[in-house]
Formats: sequence, C-alpha cells, structure tokens
Amino acid sequence: MMIGEARRTRPGSRPAAPAIRGQRPDLRLGPARRTERSGAAPAGRLVARHTVATSITDYTLVLNGPAGLGRRALGEALADAVAELRAVDLTYSPARPTSLVSRLRRGEISADSYAPLADIVNRCAAMRAATDGWFDAWAVPGGFDPGGLLGGWAAERAAARLHAAGIADYALISGADLLVRGHAPHGGPWRVALHHPTDARRAPVVLELTDAAIGTSGVGGRRGHVVDPHTGEPVDQLVAATVIGPNPVVADAYATALFAAGRAGLAWFPTADGYRALPPPRARSYRRDRGLARDARP
Repeated sequence: MMIGEARRTRPGSRPAAPAIRGQRPDLRLGPARRTERSGAAPAGRLVARHTVATSITDYTLVLNGPAGLGRRALGEALADAVAELRAVDLTYSPARPTSLVSRLRRGEISADSYAPLADIVNRCAAMRAATDGWFDAWAVPGGFDPGGLLGGWAAERAAARLHAAGIADYALISGADLLVRGHAPHGGPWRVALHHPTDARRAPVVLELTDAAIGTSGVGGRRGHVVDPHTGEPVDQLVAATVIGPNPVVADAYATALFAAGRAGLAWFPTADGYRALPPPRARSYRRDRGLARDARP
C-alpha cells in the first residue's frame, strides 16, 4: 500500500485548475490494465493505491482523500475495503468448495439462510429477467454460479465501506471492470482508456467519468467461460462486450449477457436506468467513440 500527500499551498491561495485535455489517462482497462502514476495531486489531498489478489479477480484501489482525513484514517479505510473484498472471496467465491455459493450448489443450505447470499441470488434473478434470460446463473455447468456479477457485487460492497469512512473520490478496478466515484487525484474526472482486447497497437476509447461503472466480458478471462444459457455451449460471437452505467453489479451482468447474446443484445441499450453498451470491437475497427465518451460524462 502506498499513501502520498500532495504539496500544500499557502493559506488562502487556490491551486490552479487541472489541464484535463491532452493529459494521459489515469486508468487503463484491457489486457495490460494499470493505473498511471501521475504527478502531484492538488493541494490538500492524500492518495493511496493498493492491489489485492483473490480467487474471483485481482482488485486495484486508488483512493483520493482530503489531507485533513490523515494518513492513518485513509489507510484504515483502504484496509477495511480490502478486508471486504477478501471476505467476499472467502465466503461467496464459486471456486472455493467451502463457500456459501458452493454449499448452495450442493443443496446443503438455502438461499435465504444468509442475507448477503439471498441478495446475490435475487440480483441474479433480476438480471436474468432484464436480459431475456441471457444472463442466467442457473444455466452454468455445475449449477448456480453468480460469477458473471460477483466481481461487481464485491466492488459495490467495498465501495460502501469507503463511503462509510468518508471517502468520496476513488477508483476500483477488477479485471477489466471498473467503478469510479468523485474525482481523480488531479482534481478532474477520472480519465479511463479502454484498450483493444487483442491488439495493443490500436488507439483506445477514452472516457472521462466521475460516477460510473464499467463492466466487461471477454477480456482477461479464459475463452469459453461464458456459455449460451439456452444451449449450454460456450459462446465466442464477440471479441469483448463492455457496458457503462451507474452500478457495478448491473454493468457486470449486462456485459456478461451481451457477450453471450452477441450483437442481438445491443437492442437492450440504452436502458431507462442509464446503461449503455460500447460498440463491440470488430476485427478492423476499435476507434475512439467521441459521442459515447461525451455521453458517458455525468
């Protein structure tokens, strides 16, 4: 974990507004995702970065807190969020035989035995209805598997811990998914570069976001991990599917469903509750979409 403090200005002085245009992205999503180590944050801010590995996915957190909060409090908030991510992994990951999800699959417990487990099941059912059955956690080989939205669910719970600690500006990356709230350390919107899933030479889609989630399917995971819920066969119609909206759970599930349904799933978007799909990358075209980048700004 790294926590740094921006240099201070004299009392009563005001820092210059950040130059947004022409600057490099704060975050990059794609096969080689990373956070950029930009220059000093605006005066009066603290920045903390940390990466944690779980069986669900790897998470990277970037917290941008007020200097008045103090390094210790910011570190405690970060540690609390990391503990929540680890707890979700240990308790709900389908990859762990002793998890509640695995026990549910074996019929050892019911969904209403634990409130968070019931929430996962209910969210899966809601997304199955919203996607005409293309997101179906019950159609996965081996039984109930909420993996198509579990990363987003974990991010949502970690974000709740940060909010409770008074952290309003942060980014949380999980695989090729993202949740951002508030502003980046430079004081402007989070600048997010979405790189082509297979060709690093192509220019990325660049978005400026202050309150949004990005869900992506088909990037970073094993091929064939998403199946057609109607046939049980692995799908590979798209190179990747990316959905942007307010909530990480819903964006994650929509992206999984879109990857399974293929281009026919684009008819779901835009939704009444604010979810949009990026045009799926074609073999010869993955350009900057200026219109969507503009619409994605709050």
